[in-house]
Amino acid sequence: MIAIKNEHELEVMRQACKITAAARALAGEMVRPGVSTKAIDQAVHDFIVSQGAKPSFLNYSGYPASACISVNSTVIHGIPGHYTLKEGDIVSVDVGAYYKGFHGDCAATFACGAISTEARRLIDVTKQSFFEGIAQARKGKRVQDISHAIQTYVESNGFSVVRSFVGHGVGRQLHEEPEVPNYGAPGRGPRLIPGMTIAVEPMVNVGTYDVHILKDGWTTVTADGKLSAHYENTVLITDGEPEILTVTEGL
Repeated sequence: MIAIKNEHELEVMRQACKITAAARALAGEMVRPGVSTKAIDQAVHDFIVSQGAKPSFLNYSGYPASACISVNSTVIHGIPGHYTLKEGDIVSVDVGAYYKGFHGDCAATFACGAISTEARRLIDVTKQSFFEGIAQARKGKRVQDISHAIQTYVESNGFSVVRSFVGHGVGRQLHEEPEVPNYGAPGRGPRLIPGMTIAVEPMVNVGTYDVHILKDGWTTVTADGKLSAHYENTVLITDGEPEILTVTEGL
């Protein structure tokens, strides 16, 4: 069942999402050569807690960290550890914050120092594909109108869209109905209704869209070892333009 939020619930969600977006921005500022992924995770944890919230991901189905930090060919769910970032890495950071009963969820891919032209284009196309998608996030449209717009834009730029993982509803639960794929035929899926809150999150690969989950049960990498990028925001369906709840200037 798709949860439709009332105005009071949305006000709380806006606060949760503001914290989440600020945590993402903090993580992005820390992406530079010599910084460990564990240090970024600790900073995200400490910031979220300082705001009176809880990291949504910590202990979620056993996940051991507060952020997912995925470097280069890691698509999603990279577990922070002792890896030290290097010049030329691209670093996807996915964060969530739980505040007064509601979650926010967002992600972005950041450049570590100077990166290749291909890597920069991948990051830019991934981000723009999100905006192509939410141009369809309007009352009366269907979920896969978003999906189709993302896929069309990504593939027109020569990249591929991950299919094994999708966006989702978000609110009282971190993952709610409906699923929001980043591919598919338009005109399908649940109809978009004001008060729906969804996490739209294209995951885009340079090569094949096939992925592989490592033995830790979390870390998901591209099957061909090529680069991947990720961009996500929590979005509210309204009577008019969609509202990005995890908005941060520059992100």
